[in-house]
Amino acid sequence: MTVLDSPIPRFHLAMPVDDLAAARTFYGEVLGLAQGRSSDTWIDWNLHGHQFVTHLAPERPRQIHNPVDGHDVPVPHFGLILTVPEFRELADRLRAANTSFVIEPYVRFEGQAGEQWTMFLLDPAGNALEFKAFTDDAQVFAA
Repeated sequence: MTVLDSPIPRFHLAMPVDDLAAARTFYGEVLGLAQGRSSDTWIDWNLHGHQFVTHLAPERPRQIHNPVDGHDVPVPHFGLILTVPEFRELADRLRAANTSFVIEPYVRFEGQAGEQWTMFLLDPAGNALEFKAFTDDAQVFAA
C-alpha cells in the first residue's frame, strides 16, 4: 500500500524554526526523515507519509506545560503514534545521537486503558515532539 492508498488522511503541519541548517540536521539526520522541496525559508519533510514543513521564523512563542502522569508535558507538541518496535528503534536512535529528552522514554498508564510508551524531546528550535506507541493499538482512543 502506498501513502496515497492509506485509509487515514494525511496531515500537513507547518512549524517555526529559527535555523534551517539545524532543522535539516535534526529532521534529516537524527530523525531520518526524507527531505522534499525546499527554499531559503522552508523545508518539506516526509513524516511517515505526512507533509511536515519547517518554516524559518526567528521569534518563538512561550512554552506551556501541563501535568500528565507525574510529568510536565510541553504544550503545544506534535509527533507520531508508532508501533512498539518502531518506538524502541527511534528511542535507540535518539539516544545514539545524544538527544536530551524532556521526558525520557517510559510506559505511561501502565496496566490501564491506553497503556503506552511515550517520550518527549525538543527540536533545535524548541518545538516539542512526542512519539508514542500503544501496547494495544485498539486503545488509542480508550476512555
